[in-house]
Amino acid sequence: EVVRTCERYAVRRRPFGRVGPSDVEFLEGVMPGRVVAGEEEVKAFNVDWLRSVRGCSQLVLKPQTTAEVSQVLRYCHERNLAVTPQGGNTGLVGGSVPVFDEIILSTALMNHIISFDKVSGILVCQAGCVLERLNEYLEEQGFIMPLDLGAKGSCHIGGNVATNAGGLRLLRYGSLRGTVLGLEVVLADGSVLDCLASLRKDNTGYDLKQLFIGSEGTLGVITAVSILCPQKPRAVNVAFLGCRSFAKVLETFTTCRAMLGEILSAYEFMDEKCMELVERHLKLSSPVTGSPFYVLIETSGSNSTHDEEKLTNFLEQASASGLVTDGTVATDEKKIKASQRCLSHKSLWHGFLLWGLRERITEALTHEGYVYKYDISLPVGKLYDLVTAMRARLGQSAKNVVGYGHLGDGNLHLNITAESYSPSLLEAIEPFVYEWTASCHGSISAEHGLGFKKKQFIHYSKASEAVALMQRFKAMLDPKGILNPYKTLPESS
Repeated sequence: EVVRTCERYAVRRRPFGRVGPSDVEFLEGVMPGRVVAGEEEVKAFNVDWLRSVRGCSQLVLKPQTTAEVSQVLRYCHERNLAVTPQGGNTGLVGGSVPVFDEIILSTALMNHIISFDKVSGILVCQAGCVLERLNEYLEEQGFIMPLDLGAKGSCHIGGNVATNAGGLRLLRYGSLRGTVLGLEVVLADGSVLDCLASLRKDNTGYDLKQLFIGSEGTLGVITAVSILCPQKPRAVNVAFLGCRSFAKVLETFTTCRAMLGEILSAYEFMDEKCMELVERHLKLSSPVTGSPFYVLIETSGSNSTHDEEKLTNFLEQASASGLVTDGTVATDEKKIKASQRCLSHKSLWHGFLLWGLRERITEALTHEGYVYKYDISLPVGKLYDLVTAMRARLGQSAKNVVGYGHLGDGNLHLNITAESYSPSLLEAIEPFVYEWTASCHGSISAEHGLGFKKKQFIHYSKASEAVALMQRFKAMLDPKGILNPYKTLPESS
């Protein structure tokens, strides 16, 4: 069910200006033919991917250049018109759709690659480039993007940076805070901040780009990105394994990290309920069945013989010691290699099919009704305890309580489903889920950000002094508060 954000969360509209015919006329002059108006025409831009929040905007702008973004924001700043930046609109916390009638500034047409240096591996591109298209371009050059997401076919690199997206490659290549070398950002008053450096080392003053990475469009609109890209691995292996318990999942990770070392690029886990939903709703069959937990391991390196030998040794050790009960292995050549000898499952599986079982869990969950989604960072040893605690707390009031995520970096995706949205169920979940996380010194958002849905809970992860400093940054860079209002920082600020 689509619910208006302003109704569910009782947020009052701030005293921004309202768009009139003269505003539309001016903006049409800035970008002829790229101003979308009218309720039906902008309907898709007003609703988030989960169809859980909806805004009331009646104007979508599609600039192609930084200069156009600058003109738009300068005008909106003068007129006190609120603006919601929007990339691929794949966020899960309501951060990329308006709350009321904010103008939507879409980066969809800012999709050009500016340059790529094959020697340094540094890519410079506009913010609207789709992540998957960038990766395809880089693969032709022998490189890859340092991040990979389930939404890669739709999400924009600017949105990835604005939300500090984590994803499936963080274990190997680190976060965007380390791989993004520079940004071009348009501030609320239309001024352009050019920090689009292509240097790996620059120790001159404050690192201003870090302010905008993870700021969710509340401090400025990212228009271009400079990012360091790793070389494409020559050998990739994917193993899908079954484990009897979460304790075995943890032991397997410890052994995996010790034996695979530098070639380990991903370690994902999911519980049996996740696999059941993927099989039921998406008709995907798992090569390994009958286990309470499943693990997906990816290795990537430069020498296939070396990597397969290491993987074989690990799998033999994991099987002999009882860490895993069953499994299958695939390589980038789409053949099962000798490393499968120690496993009991003998079917032929391709790496991309194995990854599909993990990447499409979110899609499968949407078929279960309404989904309450939580993206939590926890000490690895406590990662699944929250799922167990939530199941005990909710009992039969929830349809499903499932857990999966990036175990390699301590990121749990807790998902609770019900036939429809229920205020009483939400009260049973929140703030319990955040109190539990805070008691373990975890983070209430590992990679999805706070957006609209989680902003009021920031104090569970950040000290009041830190939140106050964030508010001061916001007031300095956006004194009128026109950029992505009602997001990231608490409403009481």
